[in-house]
Amino acid sequence: MRSPPLLSPRLSWRRMVGVFFLPFILPAFAPRFKHEESLMLGTAHPPQPRFNWSHLTPLELKNRSVGLGTASTGRGKPHFTLEGHRFLICGGSIHYFRVPRAYWRDRLLKLKACGFNTVTTYVPWNLHEPERGKFDFSGNLDLEAFVLMAAEIGLWVILRPGPYICSEMDLGGLPSWLLQDPRLLLRTTNKGFTEAVEKYFDHLIPRVIPLQYRQGGPVIAVQVENEYGSFNKDKTYMPYLHKALLRRGIVELLLTSDGEKNVLSGHTKGVLAAINLQKVQRNTFNQLHKVQRDKPLLVMEYWVGWFDRWGDKHHVKDAKEVERAVSEFIKYEISFNVYMFHGGTNFGFMNGATNFGKHTGIVTSYDYDAVLTEAGDYTEKYFKLQKLLESVSATPLPQVPKLTPKAVYPPMRPSSYLPLWDALSYLNEPVRSHQPVNMENLPINNGSGQSYGFILYEKSICSGGRLCAHAHDMAQVFLDETMIGILNENNQDLHIPELRDCRYLRILVENQGRVNFSWQIQNEQKGITGSVSINNSSLEGFTIYSLEMKMSFFERLRSATWKPVPDSHQGPAFYRGTLKAGPSPKDTFLSLLF
Repeated sequence: MRSPPLLSPRLSWRRMVGVFFLPFILPAFAPRFKHEESLMLGTAHPPQPRFNWSHLTPLELKNRSVGLGTASTGRGKPHFTLEGHRFLICGGSIHYFRVPRAYWRDRLLKLKACGFNTVTTYVPWNLHEPERGKFDFSGNLDLEAFVLMAAEIGLWVILRPGPYICSEMDLGGLPSWLLQDPRLLLRTTNKGFTEAVEKYFDHLIPRVIPLQYRQGGPVIAVQVENEYGSFNKDKTYMPYLHKALLRRGIVELLLTSDGEKNVLSGHTKGVLAAINLQKVQRNTFNQLHKVQRDKPLLVMEYWVGWFDRWGDKHHVKDAKEVERAVSEFIKYEISFNVYMFHGGTNFGFMNGATNFGKHTGIVTSYDYDAVLTEAGDYTEKYFKLQKLLESVSATPLPQVPKLTPKAVYPPMRPSSYLPLWDALSYLNEPVRSHQPVNMENLPINNGSGQSYGFILYEKSICSGGRLCAHAHDMAQVFLDETMIGILNENNQDLHIPELRDCRYLRILVENQGRVNFSWQIQNEQKGITGSVSINNSSLEGFTIYSLEMKMSFFERLRSATWKPVPDSHQGPAFYRGTLKAGPSPKDTFLSLLF
């Protein structure tokens, strides 16, 4: 997903609690045939096609040898084929890692019942390799189970494995430990980066190989990286990734996707180029035609909504606009993928951020004003697209699944709390360091540093003055347990009053999400970067606490001595209460660090 320069004020984190002026006259399509020119000028309209894909599903196609391909017959437009049969990709994006595993089937069934034949998903490197060399494909990250479930339901799969995915994910889906070495250049053929990619692909791609179409699986296409045209730092990078996939046994159709103005710099030879767009306008497909004039058109991301950032209004897009656009795609046999069909949730700290003059975090919800809501409920867009796709289907669509039941929870008032300072002893052993160390370079997690959450720097001082520190993204500064000010990208110093006695200087820094788009990903180290000084005198000898908010930490907190919640409390603290959810009330932690 591309992130445009939208500006808005930043709010505090609060993340743990979990015009289409159509009909398409289509001057956007550069002329390839005379009859196509007449379509663009609005002087002719192709008949509304009717499709029969009942024999082109993972359940029906047993004898496989050709896979997804492209063809052009006579004077007809280029088109996709599947096992030699004419085929139109009608895709919708669902990210398995943003949907609780228990709801995967429900969301995929709803995609199928809406008339779509393909599901697309990204693969987030940072979630699958949270520590260097430690891989996780279990539970909600079980990529293979998600893909096989899609096949069982009758959906094809387009896989988008990165290594960079954007997707409004922290660092665009790249692991934060890549930021440890300043000489390592992200998304280039820099040795440090390619060595990490090779090891990741060595673990990931063998899982993908048996899921491919020609192996009997549902994966009909694989994307080579993502939107590299907007980055474009190394001309050899995309060819390198292309070869890396081929070398490991990827045999299905390979493709790239870029914004309409970045296709020339994002595509690579021998790979199908596709584009991402919000609306079709004059010259939309010009660059694409310069790259390939004999291939079918594929809109890899048609944005039916948009993501939200802290401080923004919720982004919405009119359902009629979406209906008109998809209707035109079908009329002119343009393959497309709806982004997002179902957005889901940025669980924990997986959200990214934008920085177009100001750093602003992406919100926890990835509702995206998608075809299904964050909770998986139907929308006006869903029923309009279902009616449209049903009208061009030669066979009836599956029955629409019933809505999933929802629970109504009573208000919960926390019954006890634990100040942050009392919780420090339940953390892992702190790091002692001569100088401050940023999150990524903390010597923890088997040398992989800290990815998310908060980090606390503590140092005894005996005099006041002008404190200077570079804190990313936002820091609360305390003397002992009393907050005296805030540090952020716009405020890198504050006044410390004169002290009668020595006090603890405590700097609590919050990582509000690493930028997920643009070259700025290279400089997204979090915590304190550089030295800390008072009156230009550098401070030394820090105790550093990592507050990653892992479940193991919360389990240890259960044995802490919690205090009754006072009428008022200032300062960072953890709160606990009882949530009466059905017959088994559950103890619930609220991680609130004010």
